[in-house]
Amino acid sequence: MKAAVELLDGGATVPFIARYRKEATGELDDTQLRTLEERLRYLRELEERRSAVLESIAGQGKLDDALRAQILAADSKARLEDIYLPFKPKRRTKAMIAREAGLEPLAEQLLTDPSQDPAALAATFLNEQVADAAAALEGARSILVERFAEDADLIGTLRERMWTRGRVVATVRAGKEQEGAKFADYFDFAEPFTKLPSHRILAMLRGEKEEVLDLDLSPFDGAQEADLPGESDYEQRIAARFGIADRGRPADKWLGDSVRWAWRTRILVRLGIDLRTRLRQEAEDEAVKVFAANLRDLLLAAPAGTRATMGLDPGFRTGVKVAIVDDTGKVVAHDTIYPHQPANKWDASLATLAALAAKHRVDLISIGNGTASRETDKLAEDLIKRHPELKLTKAIVSEAGASVYSASAFASQELPELNVSIRGAVSIARRLQDPLAELVKIDPKSIGVGQYQHDLSELKLSRSLDAVVEDCVNAVGVDVNTASAPLLTRVSGVTATLADNIVAHRDANGPFRTRRALKDVARLGPKAFEQCAGFLRIPGGDDPLDASSVHPEAYPVVRRILASTGGSVKDLIGNGAALRALRPSEFADETFGIPTVTDILGELDKPGRDPRPAFKTATFKEGVDKIGDLEAGMVLEGVVTNVAAFGAFVDVGVHQDGLVHVSALSKNFVKDPREVVKSGDVVKVRVVSVDVARKRIGLTLRLDDEVERAPRPERSERADRTARPPRQDRRGGGGGAAQAPAAGNSAMADALRRAGLTK
Repeated sequence: MKAAVELLDGGATVPFIARYRKEATGELDDTQLRTLEERLRYLRELEERRSAVLESIAGQGKLDDALRAQILAADSKARLEDIYLPFKPKRRTKAMIAREAGLEPLAEQLLTDPSQDPAALAATFLNEQVADAAAALEGARSILVERFAEDADLIGTLRERMWTRGRVVATVRAGKEQEGAKFADYFDFAEPFTKLPSHRILAMLRGEKEEVLDLDLSPFDGAQEADLPGESDYEQRIAARFGIADRGRPADKWLGDSVRWAWRTRILVRLGIDLRTRLRQEAEDEAVKVFAANLRDLLLAAPAGTRATMGLDPGFRTGVKVAIVDDTGKVVAHDTIYPHQPANKWDASLATLAALAAKHRVDLISIGNGTASRETDKLAEDLIKRHPELKLTKAIVSEAGASVYSASAFASQELPELNVSIRGAVSIARRLQDPLAELVKIDPKSIGVGQYQHDLSELKLSRSLDAVVEDCVNAVGVDVNTASAPLLTRVSGVTATLADNIVAHRDANGPFRTRRALKDVARLGPKAFEQCAGFLRIPGGDDPLDASSVHPEAYPVVRRILASTGGSVKDLIGNGAALRALRPSEFADETFGIPTVTDILGELDKPGRDPRPAFKTATFKEGVDKIGDLEAGMVLEGVVTNVAAFGAFVDVGVHQDGLVHVSALSKNFVKDPREVVKSGDVVKVRVVSVDVARKRIGLTLRLDDEVERAPRPERSERADRTARPPRQDRRGGGGGAAQAPAAGNSAMADALRRAGLTK
């Protein structure tokens, strides 16, 4: 752990440490290192705050050894703030005014000796600032209330108790029933804090923000306690903390009322604020995890590979934009056709596509899943049937973020001669070839594969998504001679400036022949080379090892292996039998241990191995083009477009995503839907229910269940229909024909919309 921290502090990236420093870290993987990185950030922020608190209290002259020890022992930000609260500079309070009036001894005497009569004792504290005994007792109570409310140990205990016993109670505001109908499942709703899933918390918070719902954070679990002083469990705990008990003494009732007043006016309010913050933070953390997991699946979807591809950006009135890219992703032709209404130039469009496909030897047709996608898919299907000699394969891809890319500064730089609409078709084509290489050009948040995206912390979301992109890019590796600057920027140790310099050097001097040549790039020093060299690949270069994930620093190990086998690198690469006969321990040394040598042998067996799955497509049922064509009991093939905490959305080709509730994913209990399916998976589903009017489709993966027994969405799922982040970049709706996992997935907003859960 210490070694990992030192490496991170030294500027090493998580992908580099996970791949090339296994001996130092005990083989921590990237997920564990990311967790370590987050925890390290939290602890350092805690230390900064601790120093500030110590300095503040010392400046007040109130820092003694006991308090210092308490502050140094605080293991969380919440605990630290609890300790600091009594010393935190604040506006003048009633308690401060009472102390200035000399009433603190009165409060202290009543607390320590309840046998004294409060009124009689208070009468002895009258002065110019205290007119009568009632005023004196009110001041004394303010002092005690503040003391109770600022006791760090007490507040910590009550907070945890309220968290484990309390619940959120949601009610609709008067007159908001129709306006806030989308939050109807929360109009009369209550659930314990500890059982609330993230999407439900965020839904209720949004309902409150839109002034539809009122939320009450109740300290009770539903079995309401008696509403009398001292009988509340929380009040009893406050009283016990300060030795207060009703034994019939003169001051006991006054002290009990003070406890009740402290609980209801100060402590409960504070705990409500604390737990609201905790609920939001935990909900955000879970929502960010869902977003990150979906993004990872999207980026690591199967690539179609280096095959000439025709990108079709569907449209009716404005036509279908066509872009042809060669096997390297270079644009070689583009056009616009008008096969659909109102022009209806079907045959002319087919002739244009056939000519382009033949001329540029197109293998794949990539169709965007926006407006007119099914109609355009039929056009592609007709093209394939009429021209079997072209041997074309078609697939639907997600348009999420396509227009963001098209209008971006990078797109203008990359494709200056093309207008925005054609750039979209280019992106659609390239997404099929290599989704990772294309999607890194877009801000991850614009891809929109999360829930409640715009309700989340911008910093937290960006940090998490950037980490996912970095891990995915480095897990796959990058061809340094074809990679774009945005892709290179995601490589370990490569900054935006370095990425531009690599591209500029490549343009000026031709392709890199060796990894050593990277050192000639301006501002690419030894540290940057160490971090990036293993992830930058050079297929067909002078050294076969440069096309692998073996780091240049480990080439001496390979030479020792070659000396042992007596062959060349080319002889050894891919020779599984020879490699399996070698023992890693024979080539390990102080620098490169058994884990690294094992990785090297595995890489020599399958150099440059892509961790992504094999490319495949789904085929939608012929004649099932719209929601009205669906019938309960149908078994269809579809593509998982998104995964949420409450289930998975599946595109079955009818312009509306269907929802497989979490209870319908498996006969076994499923805690996390991603245990069963991931975005981009090709699955078979059975139609459970169809609501044409509301555009809702219920699906199940439990194909052997009777339709009548298929689970209906539970209340929790119906409540989740409010989970609708603002619509992401999708130009129109629509499902798709055959969809490839490599093509990406619909944005969460679109999945919800197409499933009929939002407008």
